[in-house]
Amino acid sequence: MEHSYGAGMAISENNFDFLVGTWDVANRKLLKRGVGCEDWEEIPATTAVRGFFDGAGNFDEIVFHTQGYRGATVRLYDARTDLWSLHWIDGRVGMDPIPCVGRFGDDGVGRFFADDTWEGRPIRVRFIWSAITPTSCRWEQAFSYDGERTWETNWIMDFTRTG
Repeated sequence: MEHSYGAGMAISENNFDFLVGTWDVANRKLLKRGVGCEDWEEIPATTAVRGFFDGAGNFDEIVFHTQGYRGATVRLYDARTDLWSLHWIDGRVGMDPIPCVGRFGDDGVGRFFADDTWEGRPIRVRFIWSAITPTSCRWEQAFSYDGERTWETNWIMDFTRTG
């Protein structure tokens, strides 16, 4: 199967094929969300991603080495809606019941959204997958507290392929 990366990526069930494999992940997380904090922590991690359903799904487990816990994501493509659902699982508390849902655009950037709460406050969540190459990519999480007028990026993952 031929893979395309970046601009011109087709909207399809194979959009996350680029992610299959093993990666070193440099995480940057905002220390406090929704309060104007500008202090970040850096967290090293590794992840292994496995595909299933002929590209219409994948699963990863990420190990946060200095934090003493693991997480996972299940990504599923729905051909009826042409949308992906991204389900986060925190190894300490279980699955987040609200997936981020979206797709990749013609520009090769994936944008996924959900309505959720953070510390009792309603938020709009945005995941962005970008800068996709055969050996690297970036994921960002941002929250909007004001109906998408402004966004606060609070977690960035830079992936580098390891094998």
